[in-house]
Amino acid sequence: MSKGKVYFYTLGCRVNQYETDAARELFLSAGFECTTDVTKADICVINTCTVTGEADRKSRQNLRGAARLNPGAVIVAMGCASEMADGQLDADIVLGTRDKNEIVNRVEEFLSARKELTHKSSHERPALTRNDDYHDFGTIISPEGSRAFMKIEDGCNNFCTYCIIPFARGRVASRSRESIKEEAKNLAAAGFKEIIVSGIEVCSYGSDRGEGIESFLGVLQDIAAIDGIQRIRIGSLEPSSLSEEFIKELGKIGKMCPHFHLSLQSGSDTVLKRMNRKYDTKLYLEKVNLLRAQFPTMKLTTDIIVGFPGETDEEFNETMEFVKTAHIDKVHVFPYSVRKGTKAAGMTQVDGTVKKSRCELLRKLSDEQEELFAQAQIGKELEVLIEADHDDMYVGYTREYVKALVSHDKKLEIGGIAKVKATGNMYSSLICKVF
Repeated sequence: MSKGKVYFYTLGCRVNQYETDAARELFLSAGFECTTDVTKADICVINTCTVTGEADRKSRQNLRGAARLNPGAVIVAMGCASEMADGQLDADIVLGTRDKNEIVNRVEEFLSARKELTHKSSHERPALTRNDDYHDFGTIISPEGSRAFMKIEDGCNNFCTYCIIPFARGRVASRSRESIKEEAKNLAAAGFKEIIVSGIEVCSYGSDRGEGIESFLGVLQDIAAIDGIQRIRIGSLEPSSLSEEFIKELGKIGKMCPHFHLSLQSGSDTVLKRMNRKYDTKLYLEKVNLLRAQFPTMKLTTDIIVGFPGETDEEFNETMEFVKTAHIDKVHVFPYSVRKGTKAAGMTQVDGTVKKSRCELLRKLSDEQEELFAQAQIGKELEVLIEADHDDMYVGYTREYVKALVSHDKKLEIGGIAKVKATGNMYSSLICKVF
């Protein structure tokens, strides 16, 4: 008999989604069942985000919304906003970033105590706990998708002036290599052919143990050695952490996808300095060229914050030009959002209308760059991981992470890899035929 129904809602990054999947596994193993209907849940788990002021606001809004839609449910807040709020949220149970594996115990304790109480709100909430060790959930198999996300580290030591994450997530904490290998083997056995190696700052893997980036390289080599895994993709790379030797060794891993998300944030050196980033555009371009020497067909993506405090027209134009100079193929554009508690919150802010206009210009440039990259794939023989079957076309992604629409000429397996030829493109997606 089920102990109750649990509803999950996730805000924020891939790491948060991974941790929601982990919490789901814990509840299922304990005898609960899951629901996608918030009104039918006995427990509502909101995995919060606090990376910006807006993300924090949405986290609180979703907690209140769950309680409004289902007044009788136990409301659980977990994640980064929970950590920064220090337990002061509209929730019955509040867990921080490194005590999530206690979620089922906390819920069961609450349910047991509530039986003896007349009013739910009178239940005393345990204090939020903090633990600097890595929280290992073991193997997590997401119920959705053909690609598997694997978290290998938590926390960040960079302290950029706009970012609250080092305070919310804590310092770097690394997962053991044995645990990583075990999860990779289990994912392969479950049929996953691609693993996306993720973390808050994966290039810092092992630094909490006094290890350098060669430790991160070792993790990638371990995964590559596992039968069944055909693709490895890295969530994000930090330019200042990459050595020439690391990039050369990366090039020797045949399963490594030629697609890299190399963090930028701004193409202006003066803005990067105000952000307290650990590189300038010259170093960034050096790393790009080293990567392209090893992966000539690679797709380069990045994040850029537009309208960072004090950003002038000249600095924004420098960013626009650098995107072209570095041949960045896609930019994830974010307007700067004030986050209370960061140094940047106290700097001179850019007008909202100016930020909006600049975002539109950069997104237009990004669309043009992405279209050029897609066009360059036409006529090539590519490998596509099939993720879905939509009526008359299969949908998947190439090793370079270009969306591909594959004709139904042959029956293909969802989760399998097909060899195709790109015959055209439409809105940066490739039109392909199996050969």
